[in-house]
Amino acid sequence: MKTTIQYIFLPLVLLFLASCQQEEATFKTDSKDYDQFLASEPVKPTSEYFKLWDNKIKRDSMQLLSLGKVAGEYSRFFKGTGDIKYLKDAEQSLKKAMEIAAVGKSGYLRALARNYISQHRFKEALVLAKKARKLGSGINETQSLFFDLHMELGNYDRANQYLDSIHNMSDFGYLIRVAKWNDHKGDLDTAIEFMEKAMAKAESSKNRGLLLWSYTNLADFYGHAGRIEDSYNLYLKALQIDPQNAYAKKGIAWIVYSHERNGTEALRILDSIMKKNKSPEYYLLKAEVAAYLKDDMLRVQALDDYYKTVENNKDYGDMYNAYNVDFLLSMDVQQRAFELAQAEVSNRPTPESYGWFAYSLLHLGEKQKALEVIERHVIGATYEPAILHQAAEIYKANGEKEKVSELKQELMGAAYELGPVKEAQIASL
Repeated sequence: MKTTIQYIFLPLVLLFLASCQQEEATFKTDSKDYDQFLASEPVKPTSEYFKLWDNKIKRDSMQLLSLGKVAGEYSRFFKGTGDIKYLKDAEQSLKKAMEIAAVGKSGYLRALARNYISQHRFKEALVLAKKARKLGSGINETQSLFFDLHMELGNYDRANQYLDSIHNMSDFGYLIRVAKWNDHKGDLDTAIEFMEKAMAKAESSKNRGLLLWSYTNLADFYGHAGRIEDSYNLYLKALQIDPQNAYAKKGIAWIVYSHERNGTEALRILDSIMKKNKSPEYYLLKAEVAAYLKDDMLRVQALDDYYKTVENNKDYGDMYNAYNVDFLLSMDVQQRAFELAQAEVSNRPTPESYGWFAYSLLHLGEKQKALEVIERHVIGATYEPAILHQAAEIYKANGEKEKVSELKQELMGAAYELGPVKEAQIASL
């Protein structure tokens, strides 16, 4: 599912598309399945467990065990509330722990590196991973971290080498990374096969965290494969474990919106999430659904809320760069979008980042340069539908009709993943 901002609304095209959907037309969600979860209490950033360790930190910030425990709690609160403050608090706790640790330092280095990954501070995370490797302990965990980092940085050959180094078909961590690798290569069937194996491992272990991770990620894969009912059922299974899980609720909202074309119900689900979760991305999805419903006032308000949330809190750093490029282009702030896209390529030189860079060039009227970028860095390097849509627009601007036609056919097969507004844009290519 995607939460990129969409603004071009084509009523006649949407009407046509709605009449010829090829997805699972017989499947329909039932609000009775998930209503109970929409009313669940928000995640409370406190617990007796947390208070115990937090008080110890306040009394004596040199207590290593306290620092590690509280960092974990802060990270959990961030995932539950979307409040960036908790991610930054976790960072500070891990930094203190790393400073005073005499043993087990590599574990704190890896934990801080993963915190930085969440903040999109990938190059800083890579430095920490290298330090952890020098310390020697937890070699498999460090190799796994290197795989994750090089995937984020677009160093796919190196990522594959690290994946080979941790080969273990009985290990959950290996299975999910093989799934991610095959998804990156565009082999969704194999990605699903490995993710199903990982889910079986999680169910065997009955580990709550692994179950939630495998259910929600496999649900995403099923959706991309057109297995909407299977996707829906896994999101529900995740909510049965964690009634407050915002990601699973968002997944259901996307099914209701993109598969059923019920924007009103999707907004109801989103509003319930946003009462409890501060993550800015929900404003963008709300804006997209509002555009589909032709509710321009709601769309503008959602975008304004997004901009204020991200702009007024510098703790977000580079986390929303790609979203911000999209936002700025939609507001016709082309030069600023171009500068931000350049910065994102420097921070994270992936095909997706280059896609945004090329798209910003197109909006500046540099269609030939945009074409050169996508042919060098995007085509054949990613199967991400939203980025391939940008490539199709660049090909169209350059008069490459045959290439547009090829991409258009591929993109129409990803209609569910892209959503109805973007689907309309693709139909008009």
